[in-house]
Amino acid sequence: MKYISTRGNAPAKTFTEILLGGLAPDGGLYLPEQYPQVTREELDAWRNLSYADLAFAVLSKFANDIPEADLKAIVSKTYTAEVYSNGRTDSDAKQITPLRKLSEGVYIQELSNGPTLAFKDMAMQLLGNLFEYALAKDHAELNILGATSGDTGSAAEYAMRGKRGIRVFMLSPNGKMSSFQRAQMYSLQDPNIYNIAVNGMFDDAQDMVKAVSNDHAYKAAHKIGTVNSINWGRVSAQVVYYFKGYFAATKSNDEQVAFSVPSGNFGNICAGHIARMMGLPIGQLILATNENDVLDEFFRTGVYRPRGTDHTYETSSPSMDISKASNFERFVFDLVGRDGAKVREFWNKVDAGGSFDIKDSAYWNELSKFGIVSGKSTHLNRLNTIREVWEEYGVMIDTHTADGLKVGLEQRRPSLPLICLETALPAKFAETIQEALGRQPERPESMVGIEDLPQRCEVMDADVVKLKAFISANVPH
Repeated sequence: MKYISTRGNAPAKTFTEILLGGLAPDGGLYLPEQYPQVTREELDAWRNLSYADLAFAVLSKFANDIPEADLKAIVSKTYTAEVYSNGRTDSDAKQITPLRKLSEGVYIQELSNGPTLAFKDMAMQLLGNLFEYALAKDHAELNILGATSGDTGSAAEYAMRGKRGIRVFMLSPNGKMSSFQRAQMYSLQDPNIYNIAVNGMFDDAQDMVKAVSNDHAYKAAHKIGTVNSINWGRVSAQVVYYFKGYFAATKSNDEQVAFSVPSGNFGNICAGHIARMMGLPIGQLILATNENDVLDEFFRTGVYRPRGTDHTYETSSPSMDISKASNFERFVFDLVGRDGAKVREFWNKVDAGGSFDIKDSAYWNELSKFGIVSGKSTHLNRLNTIREVWEEYGVMIDTHTADGLKVGLEQRRPSLPLICLETALPAKFAETIQEALGRQPERPESMVGIEDLPQRCEVMDADVVKLKAFISANVPH
């Protein structure tokens, strides 16, 4: 299995060769040369596997340059009920990503039972173990540079804390995350973790990460890698739970399902797109945005028009407060028939602050073949959804999951079971839960009082020169 760049001007590489990096040298993102196909026989054989065994089966198709025994050991170490139970001992905890049935044909797939209470743990815990494995083989070191709008940062830091040969430099928008999210990250005292609060929005932080990644000399000299969803290892790990959710919601591989996915950076739904391209019978992928509806606008109108940080709204589902979706480039690469020149043309416009429009091209007609529909949810919508789900089913959901459920119920084909991907536990967004329900969400014992812990964080303007200086000062030479 070799990987190529969405922009068509980088040499093909193996899984382990791209594992520790982020962007390809030409500024594109890596994807497999061809998506591995899953046969009907494989679907039948995989249906009753444990999460760890299913992850091994799926990832073996992407990481076939890692010896089987090594990959199996890494996956088995990652996906244990102890890591993904939050202290629970019920049978669901053993499923790792159990389905919670709300009503006939409507489910929430629990993805937030990992150490930081967000779905990002599902991939990040694997990435931490893969990184440690790859670095140990080469006696190498890695300085991870990332940007977070809320959940990626804590998931990365908890996965990498104390790992040999790894340092994490994580950028976040200063004051824009929930107090719980800030406390999760900034309270970590591990010497290999560095938090940087950027005066600006998430997109400013993400642009700083991309600027450093595109300085190839600096990146090589300082051994810079990434854990943002531009990292292929993360996307491939997320493909697994689509298979698990599908098997849990169906009795036969003749059935189709709909997945509803709260979407900001297009990473989570990109994994669903890839699962569908591999042959998983997904009838619909429903993309849910909040008020930052750049992706919804594209699927409705054919125009991809990032707003810029001046026009990015601060919302009560802050992990989706993104106006420039990094992973969207992977989908567009498939949409335009894997034409790297066309992707370069589109992203030259985007990188210059512009937009592109496919409405009057053949690509618009191709779009329907990918099974993606979209919608948006507002603050009032999510408050109402949180209330309705609590009053009707006694289930408390977070703000992002509420966005996904609201749009999913609107857009689903009635004949398809609907699986809404849970984004985080409600404990991470207590302020909005209080507003919706007049009560505080429960939180796992390990997270009680986290806001009272001492916090350490470097506040910085959105200045790439300052960022490079900070990294250089904290990396041994």
